[in-house]
Amino acid sequence: MTVPLWCLIIGAMLPYVWHFASMPFKNKQFGELDIALPRAQGMGLVDTGARVWAAQLNAWEALGVFSAANLVAFMAGVDPEGNWSLAAMIWVVARVCHGGFYIAGFGMVRMLCFVVGLGMCLWIFSLALI
Repeated sequence: MTVPLWCLIIGAMLPYVWHFASMPFKNKQFGELDIALPRAQGMGLVDTGARVWAAQLNAWEALGVFSAANLVAFMAGVDPEGNWSLAAMIWVVARVCHGGFYIAGFGMVRMLCFVVGLGMCLWIFSLALI
């Protein structure tokens, strides 16, 4: 398996990591997990719980852009062993850090991680264009 594919798998798992991280906050705030309406309960979280929930939602959004970039690179025949791998690995690091900083409440550093991750997606798209 190539590095970009492993990075895509890791990126696909990140929203689930943040989802499971939100469960203790749901338990603490609401007394139980609402498996019938988990999204409504997640939207009702406050403080750190709300940030964990938001990190999950943002991870889903970022995954869509990263997936599209990887699909385009694959279809264009970009060499997965070159800059594509580097960009994908940096994206993973940026997205993991983004979630961690989101949860910790470090807005400026979180935004920097977001920009780096988006930049890596744009770099992968540009590799496909060349």
